[in-house]
Amino acid sequence: MGRFHHHADGSVHEHDHRDVGDHSGYADTGTERVTVLETILAENDRTADRNRSDFVDAGVTTVNLMSSPGAGKTTLLKRTITSLSGQLRLGILEGDIATDLDAYELEGLGAPVSLVNTSAGFGGECHLDATMVRSGLGRLPLGDLDLLIIENVGNLVCPAEFDVGQHSCAMVSAITEGEEKPLKYPVMFRACDVVVINKIDLLPHLDFDLGLFLANVRAVNPKATLIEVSARTGEGVDEWRQWLVELAHRRVSAPA
Repeated sequence: MGRFHHHADGSVHEHDHRDVGDHSGYADTGTERVTVLETILAENDRTADRNRSDFVDAGVTTVNLMSSPGAGKTTLLKRTITSLSGQLRLGILEGDIATDLDAYELEGLGAPVSLVNTSAGFGGECHLDATMVRSGLGRLPLGDLDLLIIENVGNLVCPAEFDVGQHSCAMVSAITEGEEKPLKYPVMFRACDVVVINKIDLLPHLDFDLGLFLANVRAVNPKATLIEVSARTGEGVDEWRQWLVELAHRRVSAPA
């Protein structure tokens, strides 16, 4: 059963950790805790709807990009910004618990970047929620963008649980993480429309069964688009770029 974690800003959410030790009194508080969680998620969803409405009004397609720490989201985004130059007007909303290191890496490449630090007023949360995203939108020229990519906090659990107003969800999964990750974190993999399999250049040097990993992804999400890339070398990035371009064009041409 999940454990509810209380954060410094008063928010509560559930992590899928096994309970150990004394459970006395848990049944008495279980209903109350679930009610609090449902209330928080309902408020988040209302804010997400406001975000989505603003994106629609501005004509911006929005992608929530998620991964574990170190999977290569920022390196992939650097490639993405340069590869989309002249095709789509791209903006980045960068989420991180602390520091501006990732945002700094993306500055000056041709896309406006808005940093949301969850340690600054949001209790150091391990994910972005709709309110956090909304706090960063005012620093982006939405009316001048075609595509907004939200780089979520590195975490394979919490980010998948919060709608932030995105039109599509994507994730980066590095082959260095192991074949079993789709089975251990099915909510994340199931939430995504595309899984970008990164660090494919390392495949000859690792004891990694790519076929097994792909089968595990398909077991939890048979409809996801799978793209193999090396963000370091650029291999496969054109396929990822094309997926983004087609997503943005579909959004623009979709009936109101």
